[in-house]
Amino acid sequence: MKRFLAVVPASLLLTIMNTAAPEMASRSNPRLRYDDLSAPLPAALPAHSIVLTIENGDTLESVLVDGGLDRSDAATLTREAARSFDLRRLQPGNLVRFHYEPAGNVDTVQMKITGWGELDAVRNENGFLVVPQQAPIREIESVISAHIDSSLYDALMSAGEGPQLAQQIVDIFQWDIDFFALQRGDSFSLVVRKRFSGSDPLGYGPVLAAQFTHSGQTYEAFRQEMPDGRAGYYARNGSPLRKQFLRAPLQFTRITSKFSKSRWHPILHCFRPHNGVDYGAPVGTPVMTTADGVVVEVGRKRGEGNYIRIRHTARLDTYYLHLWRFGKGIRRGAKVMQGQVIGFVGSTGLTTGPHLDYRVSDHGKWLDPLKLKSITPDPLPAALAQQFRRNVVSLAPKLALTPPQVAEFASRRRALF
Repeated sequence: MKRFLAVVPASLLLTIMNTAAPEMASRSNPRLRYDDLSAPLPAALPAHSIVLTIENGDTLESVLVDGGLDRSDAATLTREAARSFDLRRLQPGNLVRFHYEPAGNVDTVQMKITGWGELDAVRNENGFLVVPQQAPIREIESVISAHIDSSLYDALMSAGEGPQLAQQIVDIFQWDIDFFALQRGDSFSLVVRKRFSGSDPLGYGPVLAAQFTHSGQTYEAFRQEMPDGRAGYYARNGSPLRKQFLRAPLQFTRITSKFSKSRWHPILHCFRPHNGVDYGAPVGTPVMTTADGVVVEVGRKRGEGNYIRIRHTARLDTYYLHLWRFGKGIRRGAKVMQGQVIGFVGSTGLTTGPHLDYRVSDHGKWLDPLKLKSITPDPLPAALAQQFRRNVVSLAPKLALTPPQVAEFASRRRALF
């Protein structure tokens, strides 16, 4: 398609431009006076909120100032909040929500304190009205099962549980299971009460029942409370798991040298008997007495370094050598209880590194601590036998259940965050 251009004479074009120029100039360049100008009014902000996270080094007052309160209001609100909960409960990661009115002032502050609940602070003519909303504490019975792949700690973490359960497991089975020799494929199941504040986990109550399979042998434990409030763990037949001697005086360490009638001494460079078991562990690792007894010696010798000797019966003594320092109240004549911390691993005396040399003497004859046969305490009292059997009937089937337990909670008061 062709396009056509209209041809306009030059004289006519000049006439049109001269005629229109004054009108165009008046439109594009209006005459304005400076005093006619005025700033636009600021647009009012809508009501809105922000959420701040408490970080390391923060105080409640500093967070309130960051959220928009002046220092006087922040100090007042901090004092009011302290009346409702211990401010030391505030931890990094806790949330503080600030609500702003259209004028930009903070009119409401809401705090979420993990493991405690929530706190609302609404501004009024006197400052702030503080309303605490403490979450209810509840316990939920749960079944936890896991297989050992590398360590007890890793097994619990892989199962989504806290490492504090490891201590309970060791305390229950420490007389029968050598936790220094766990093997891949060992397994355990627990019935335990999990504690919650609202929906926030607080930790664990005592283990009610446990089953641990180690090296193909399965051990069971059922908790029984006594009339005086104490509690112990018993096998299915009512025999106590607690023995006279612990398997080891340390937890979660390694054996670096065993009992031997002839061992090469790394410092003296000769063969000589090694009358105990060496447990390698970092300096400062707590050392426990393996049985109830009385301290008969505490001091220092050239080869043994800082050491403790405890008498348990008329014949049996235990020795703890190369200690860094002694536990509180450990002195000659002091009575000690099984599991009590009596000292801390060191490298005093003739040593090449930090470790504990643990020895057992039977009327002067050295015994291999790893082969020591413990004496079992009295069985469960007859008065509690019926109640114990009911507990076993109730709890034993749950130890065979392996599906994960999911805690369900009632709907929350309202969604603040």
